[in-house]
Formats: sequence, structure tokens, C-alpha cells
Amino acid sequence: MAGNSKRPGAVRKDGSKKGARVGTGGHSRKSLEGRGPTPKAEDRTYHAAHKRKVEAEKRKTSQAGKGAAKGVVRGTRRATGGAEVVAGRNAVLEALRTDVPMTAVHLASRIDHDDRTREILELASVRGLQLLEVSRTELDHLTEGSVHQGVAAQVPPYAYRDVEDLLDAAAEAGVPPLLVALDGVTDPRNLGAVLRSAGAFGAHGVIVPSRRSAGVTASAWKTSAGAAARVPVAKVTNLSRTLADLKKSGLFAVGLDAGGDAEVHTLAFATDPVVIVVGSEGKGLSRLVRESCDAVASIPISSDVESLNAGVAAGITLYEVAQARRSAG
Repeated sequence: MAGNSKRPGAVRKDGSKKGARVGTGGHSRKSLEGRGPTPKAEDRTYHAAHKRKVEAEKRKTSQAGKGAAKGVVRGTRRATGGAEVVAGRNAVLEALRTDVPMTAVHLASRIDHDDRTREILELASVRGLQLLEVSRTELDHLTEGSVHQGVAAQVPPYAYRDVEDLLDAAAEAGVPPLLVALDGVTDPRNLGAVLRSAGAFGAHGVIVPSRRSAGVTASAWKTSAGAAARVPVAKVTNLSRTLADLKKSGLFAVGLDAGGDAEVHTLAFATDPVVIVVGSEGKGLSRLVRESCDAVASIPISSDVESLNAGVAAGITLYEVAQARRSAG
């Protein structure tokens, strides 16, 4: 019935009326304020993405702990900053054995260990070197695609010696100096092969020009099988002038060329202080360098083969010199 004040809900209870607000403007300002950007799914504790993130961090921590227990830290590829990269198990092991300065040793994850890798780990740990476990893809990038066998090491840029240092090494050994000079050899693998032969047959060092010549790069290290750590390399500005200075110091300069005056096995200067000069496979000895030589020797080969590369030619000649010196001594 209209006007029935006893109708349920029609009468406000005493004291329940709030009354008018004074200065109501701004009372709802907080409710209008924004709450900022929506958090990422992985940062919301109730979201599945957050749980996945937590699990991933736990796995990462667990793997890092296992690696630290072995002395190996999981890492990513780093810029070498001008450092040389030595790739391959033999090259890295030889560099460690001869105390070549290193900044880090990189090992492929899940590498198949052998005696060489175990010795690499042992020597690196003794020297306190940083061991980084990386993927094979990262090793491929670090070594620029060369065959690394799951092992690579970063070494500072090669420290070239002076020619006088090579002569001092021969004087300390008490034997006539035996040096190898390369004229126009631009392939670092040939340089590496020469270094390997020089180390095998007792040469006291290798001389290379500063221009138009291969330097001691990672490729040379690899080909030398670590001999670059034992055989010093001197870099000179002018090879002809250097040969002239060596001749004044009592050395004989013997060039290798197809049209030589004699064959290497009959080389008259083998037991004397001597520098063997090797030219490039294509051009051979340059005119000025050839004129600086006391003699030019050749290696007899089959007519089917035009020439030998620098590494092979140097190896054969050094062997003949070593044989002559053994027979004379």
C-alpha cells in the first residue's frame, strides 16, 4: 500500500544516514590513478611463465655448480681483442707445455676426452687459467671455422724476436747457427710447416719480412703442431739487407731454387753457420734476395712435378743439413 512506512526496506534505520559530503571534489582521485604498465608474464608469480623462469634459473645454477666443481665455467664467445686463437688439441697442449702466455682455454661441451684433453685440463688448472665450456658452434666462430677438435685457446699477439736473439740462441747452445729465411711466403700454413721442420731438425729460428709475408697466426700455430712455441720467429723490414748483415756476422746464405748450382745433399755450407733462404712456390726467390745468397741449391724432383711448396722444401733441406752435421760431429 502506498505510504505504508512499515514496508520492508522503506524506512532507513536511525543513524545510518551519512549525510552530505563537504568538498567532495577529489575524493575519487585515487580510484582514477593508473597502476603503471602491466608486468611481464614471467614476473607475475601466479603465471605459468614465472614458474618456467624459476625452473630455468635453477637448472642454470645447477649446471654452473657442476662446471665449477671441475674447474670449468660455462661461457659464451667473447671478442678476442686482437689475441690469437690456437685451435686443435696438439697445438693447445704444446703451447701449454711450453708456457705460452694464455688468457683462456675454451672446451666444447660434452667433449670426448682423451689423454691430450686431460693433460690440457691439468696444465691449465696448474697455471690458473680460465676454462670456459662453450658450444661447438661458438668454438667454430672463435676459430673462424678451422678444425679445433673441441679445444681452443686465446693467446696474446705473437711476440716476434730480433735476429740477434736467434744468433744468441745458437751461441748459448754452442753450435753453428742454423736459420731459415722466407722470401715471399704468404701462406701461414707454409710458415707453420717450416716452423715444424725447424723444430724437428734443430734450427735456431725463422726470419720473415714484415711485408708480403705470412705471420704467426692461428693457422700457422695449428700447422706447426705447437712448434711455434719453441722456434722463435724474427720479423725484419728488408730481407736482402738482413742477409747482408748475417753474412757480415759470419753466416753463409744458401737459397733454394730449381735452377741451383748444386743439390742440397751436396751442400758445401751445411756444417758452417748458415741461413737457408726459401722462396714462394710460384715465384721462387726474388732477384735481390737471390743475388744476396752465397750459393743457390736445388732439390732433385720428378719432371712431373713443377715445384715443391716452401714447407716441404725447407723440411728436406733442413734434414740434409742435420744429417751432414751429425756425420761431421
